[in-house]
Amino acid sequence: MNSTFRKELPIIALVLMPFAYLAFIWKTLPEKVPTHWNYKGEVDHWGDKFSLIGMVFMLPVLMYVLLLVVPKIDPKKRIALMGGKFYQLRFFLVLCMSIMALFIIFITKNPSFSSPNFIYILIGILFLVLGNYFKVIQPNYFIGIRTPWTLENNEVWKATHNFAGKLWFMGGLLIVLGGLIFQNPSFAFVFISLVVVLATVPMVYSYVKFKELEKKDKSV
Repeated sequence: MNSTFRKELPIIALVLMPFAYLAFIWKTLPEKVPTHWNYKGEVDHWGDKFSLIGMVFMLPVLMYVLLLVVPKIDPKKRIALMGGKFYQLRFFLVLCMSIMALFIIFITKNPSFSSPNFIYILIGILFLVLGNYFKVIQPNYFIGIRTPWTLENNEVWKATHNFAGKLWFMGGLLIVLGGLIFQNPSFAFVFISLVVVLATVPMVYSYVKFKELEKKDKSV
């Protein structure tokens, strides 16, 4: 067993956890299971239990494959410069997707636990941790705040990710606390509003920063 494969084993184990859990409870699942919930946590779509296999595949498996391939096809070859930080990021993202898959499988068998607050909290943790990693993400076309302005200018990339890292960390913390304190659906609107802010403000900031540097260069 080579060292590269051995290093991948913990992440592969995370990928396989939902499949193992699904196999364990398979015979106890009804033929028709809930496959989608609205913002109130109410089931609004049902499907064959075999559809759960596709759902599990689309979460941890797809995330794992995507993050495994991205450094190899990155034209700037900058992601590889993150070294161990990128491995940690991969581990965390796959972990989040596996936990989400496990939770979805769990609530198909136990619908009374289908409150979206758990998903809100998990997404909040995702924002919080990604914000912490933003400062080490090198300019690339796949991960981070990828706008025309950050990709055009390394200084804009760095400034935007330093700003977005702090914003996402605080936003993620607010989402986690909100998910713990407030009951759905009262928190649903706040959650969506926070996500919109976290997604759009860094993009606007990158444009403003780019124009600021452009103006500065012209004045020199």
